[in-house]
Amino acid sequence: MNFSFPSISSQPVLSVTELNRSAREILEHALPLLWVCGEISNLKQYPSGHWYFSLKDANAQVRCVMFRHKNQYLNWQPKDGMQVEVHALATLYEARGEFQLTVENIRRAGLGLLYEAFERLKVKLEQAGLFDPAHKKILPAFPKQIGIITSLNTAALHDVLTTLHRRMPLLPVIIYPAPVQGEGAAAKIAAAIQLAMKRVECDVLILCRGGGSIEDLWAFNEETVAQAIYACSIPIVTGIGHETDFTIADFVADARAPTPTGAAQIVSPNTQEISNHLYHLGHRMQHGMQRRIERRMQMIDLLSHRLLHPGERIINQMKHLQHLQERLANTWLRHTDVFRWQLNAFSRRLHNSTPNIPFLLKQQYDWALRLRRVITYRIEALENNLQHQQAHLVHLNPQSVLARGYSISYTADGHILHDSQQIHPGDDIRVTFAQGWAQASVTETGK
Repeated sequence: MNFSFPSISSQPVLSVTELNRSAREILEHALPLLWVCGEISNLKQYPSGHWYFSLKDANAQVRCVMFRHKNQYLNWQPKDGMQVEVHALATLYEARGEFQLTVENIRRAGLGLLYEAFERLKVKLEQAGLFDPAHKKILPAFPKQIGIITSLNTAALHDVLTTLHRRMPLLPVIIYPAPVQGEGAAAKIAAAIQLAMKRVECDVLILCRGGGSIEDLWAFNEETVAQAIYACSIPIVTGIGHETDFTIADFVADARAPTPTGAAQIVSPNTQEISNHLYHLGHRMQHGMQRRIERRMQMIDLLSHRLLHPGERIINQMKHLQHLQERLANTWLRHTDVFRWQLNAFSRRLHNSTPNIPFLLKQQYDWALRLRRVITYRIEALENNLQHQQAHLVHLNPQSVLARGYSISYTADGHILHDSQQIHPGDDIRVTFAQGWAQASVTETGK
């Protein structure tokens, strides 16, 4: 890594905080997450849940911190002197200017090879189809006999047997003992699976053991065990370790339980639940039959009520026929009366519609006489009104005024003169008389 430094005169002055922040950013950008191996020393666990320790080897050491939200998922407890591998980010604690590792994950030294082997085998078997859900067998709902493959001196076996006895006490159990840890354990587990398959005495098998480290569970990560599970014709349920533990056997098995107790619960029906279910079914069946009998009884009552003696049915039909006959007779009489009423009404309308010729002629003569009288009266009234209007018109005629010696003067543009101020000397005016008119010129005006 190359650094170029500016001249002293142009170099800025940094505070300690700025220096430590810059150093931290350079470290975090230059060194990504990496695995570091070493021995734990001075491990301190604070009430906050954070872990502080040093990781050292023969020649050096580095301070480390693992925060609570990271370490709470570990299923083992680190101790001083342990050889571990940490997946951490190299950084700088700014407040003290101390170089440290912020740990994301931690594992015991040597487990990296086991995890790599686990992943390689998982990919291999998955590509080979051993994890295919289509190959997984359906678990029997009510097994007649259950087989358990585990070690005889384990707490897991005790938990499984206790759970099976509690859920279904009379269910037969066969144990196929096999070591679940140590050298050669995988081959013996596979042999126990093959033995159970050959004897064909169980409907389902439980493969279980208690919790432990990845090394303790490694027998269940062997390909031998996986191939034996895949080839077994009997359904197999695994209950290995704790809920967070996953092995190759879990992926190949027909079903996985988080714990051995969970596996026992999966394969065995609960006697109490079955008893309660049967009780409810019997109760429902009893009520269903009771309701069905009641419906049949009600239907019998209905049919018996509808069932009549032939003679009684004939009598009822005769009564019904007589009733219909009476209705028909009443209906005919009612229609006859209606037709009679309609005929009388039509006769009255026809009689009222015949014209009275003498009465109509007399009425016509009277109307003509009245019309002549009205016309005569109207003409006389119009003549009187016309004479009145004519006299009024003669009275208002300006020609009559002119005949008495008056005249009307007009300006040159035709307006009647009312005031001397309308004209001036030299203007031309027109004077109209009762007989004729004259054109004049104004020589003088005055009041």
